[in-house]
Amino acid sequence: MVSIIYVEPSGKSHAVNVEEGWSLMQGATANGVDGIVGECGGSCACGTCHCYIEESRFAELPAPSAGEVDLLDTVAAELKPNSRLACQVQATAGLEGLVVTLPATQG
Repeated sequence: MVSIIYVEPSGKSHAVNVEEGWSLMQGATANGVDGIVGECGGSCACGTCHCYIEESRFAELPAPSAGEVDLLDTVAAELKPNSRLACQVQATAGLEGLVVTLPATQG
């Protein structure tokens, strides 16, 4: 299990234990975190799991695919340099304690 800290749009934070190999979206939806919808179920097709990865740890993640970048450019209401789709980031032991902030609106 990997502890991930999700910060909802309201500012409420949740420390959630996520199975290694699960996406950040799966961890959030399975634990009732408000702010991630995941309409497409994690297939990188809707953008409703847009999130912000804490800037100091952003470089620890694998680079996003071209498809993820294109989707973020198309649907993210408040795109930032540390934007990612939570369905495309897998929980690994190296991400222990990662802070993921959710935007006020989803694509």
